[in-house]
Amino acid sequence: MPVITALEVNQRDKERVKLYLDDEFVLSLPRVEAARLIIGQPLSQREVEALADTDAEQRAFDRALRFLSYRPRSAQEVRRNLKKHKVDDAHIAPVLERLERLGYLDDVGFAKFWLENRARFKPMGPRALRYELRSKGVADDLIETLLADAQVEDAAYRAAAGRANRIKRTTRQAFRRKLSGLLRRRGFETDTIRDVVLRLEGEFEAADADYFLPDAAE
Repeated sequence: MPVITALEVNQRDKERVKLYLDDEFVLSLPRVEAARLIIGQPLSQREVEALADTDAEQRAFDRALRFLSYRPRSAQEVRRNLKKHKVDDAHIAPVLERLERLGYLDDVGFAKFWLENRARFKPMGPRALRYELRSKGVADDLIETLLADAQVEDAAYRAAAGRANRIKRTTRQAFRRKLSGLLRRRGFETDTIRDVVLRLEGEFEAADADYFLPDAAE
């Protein structure tokens, strides 16, 4: 049975330790795992494989944490990212469970974050929001629950108002076409689009009676 002959701190990563058996490098381990080993300790092949398996899972966990450090993610996003980086399927489920247990992964929190972010920076309609959340693996029942209280017309108004303020004097037809096109692309329904565009048209006309050019001049 091979024996541990050296445990060396990795100079490029002080949190990892190189394991040598019979003077041959075998693998590197997190310091917390290496702390359980001593020079002169024999290790069976099964024990070496178990250490390698533990290390692979920890590496997957660390990768997932880095992925989550940029913004909240859904469980499905993390799963896809680990698969993309060739993490073994056997390690993905334990990593996701550990992340959920520690509070790093929460689909409810992620979905709320996503909706709040969209509402603040890029208001969108329920159709578009459903598509985005589904594509990120959020369950349909959770999506519908969170969208039930959505202030759809308010979101459409804010989305259209930002675009309307950048439109110079134009015809009513062009004004309606530009705003309607934007709101359709953002996933709003026809009735909401009509009401919001007419509301903004009235507000612009009230502020400047000469704002709109005659449609014939378009």
